[in-house]
Amino acid sequence: MSVRLFRKALCAAVLLPAFAVSSSALAADEPLKIGFVYVSPIGDAGWTWQQDLGRKQMEAELGDKIKTQYVENVPEGADAERVIRDLAEQGNKLIFTTSFGYMNPTLKVAKQFPDVKFVHSTGYKTAPNVATTNARFYEARYLAGIIAGKMTKTNQAGYVGAFPIPEVLQGINAFTRGMRSVNPAAEVRVIWVNSWFDPGKERDAALALMSQGADVVSHHTDSTATVQAAEEQGKYAIAYHSDMSKYGPHAQLAAVTHHWGDYFTGQAKAVLDGTWKTSSTWGGLKQGMAAIEGFGPALPDDVKQLVLEKKAEIIAGTFAPFAGPITDNEGKVQLESGVLDDNGLNKMNYYVQGVASKMPTK
Repeated sequence: MSVRLFRKALCAAVLLPAFAVSSSALAADEPLKIGFVYVSPIGDAGWTWQQDLGRKQMEAELGDKIKTQYVENVPEGADAERVIRDLAEQGNKLIFTTSFGYMNPTLKVAKQFPDVKFVHSTGYKTAPNVATTNARFYEARYLAGIIAGKMTKTNQAGYVGAFPIPEVLQGINAFTRGMRSVNPAAEVRVIWVNSWFDPGKERDAALALMSQGADVVSHHTDSTATVQAAEEQGKYAIAYHSDMSKYGPHAQLAAVTHHWGDYFTGQAKAVLDGTWKTSSTWGGLKQGMAAIEGFGPALPDDVKQLVLEKKAEIIAGTFAPFAGPITDNEGKVQLESGVLDDNGLNKMNYYVQGVASKMPTK
C-alpha cells in the first residue's frame, strides 16, 4: 500500500466513528412522531373534538420533543386498517386509534409493526405493543340523570344511542338510575342510530323522542344535533363529549365530558423515556378523565348543589352508580348486592328498570 493510500485509510478510520456518533446524536434529537386516527370530523364539539384537544395539550406540554399528525373522519373497518398502517409506515412510533371499531384493525397492524406503540380508545383487547384507555363516562352520566329527573315535567327523557355496546349501555343505565333516584316515576326511551356520527339520523331520533313526550334528551353520538334539536323545540338537553352550550344556550342543562390531555401526554413521555408498557386505563371523575360541566342557566342552584354533592361521594368511593340491587327492565335481578365490578360493566347487555324500550335483537 502506498503512503498516500495508507494516510487516506487512516483518516477514514479516525473520521468514521466520529461521523457515526454525530449521526446517532442527530437521530436521538429527532422528535417522536405520533399519529392519531379520528372516527369523525374534528369540528368544534363532540368526541373527536375532545380527542384533538388532548392532542393539542400534549403538543403544548412536550413542545419540540414530539411531532403529531392526524387523519379525521376514518370509517371503522378496512379504511381504518389502511390508515393505521400508513401512519406506521410514515414513521410514527406512537399511534392513538380513537374509536371502538378500530380495535381489531389496530391489533392487526400492531403485529406487523412490533416496534410501534399503539393506544386504542374504548376497546378491551391489548397486546405487547397495544394499550387501551377509556373514561368512566357512566359516573358523570348518573349525575346527569339526577339533573334530568329534577328538571323533567313529563317524567320522560329521551336518549339517542350509537351502537348497543356495553359502554353505551352503561351510560343509558347510569343515566336512568340517576334520574329515578330523585324521580321514581321517570322513564327513559332510547332510539339507536347505528352510527357514531350522522347528524341527520341523530336529529331525527331526537325529534322522535321529543314527539313521544320526552322533555329532556341526551345522546351517545358525536354531533351536536340532539342539543340543537332540543334548542329548536324548547326542550332541555344533556350534551355529551364536550360542552355544547353554544348550540343550545337555553336547552343545555349540563354536559358529560371526557378529557384526554394528561393521559396522552403521559403515554408520549413513557415512549420518550423508554418506560412505556401495555396497560388498560379506565379513569373517571376522580382521575379527571370524565366530568360534568357546562351547567346551563335553567339549572337551579339547589339541583347543581345536589349533583356536586353526589359527585364528591363518587370521587370519595362512598357511592357507586351501579351498586346493587340492580334489576333489568324485564324484571331479572342482575346484581343482588355489592357493586357491579368492571367485568360486569364490560359485559353489560341489558337495560335497567326505568328504560321503557326493548333491547335490540342484534
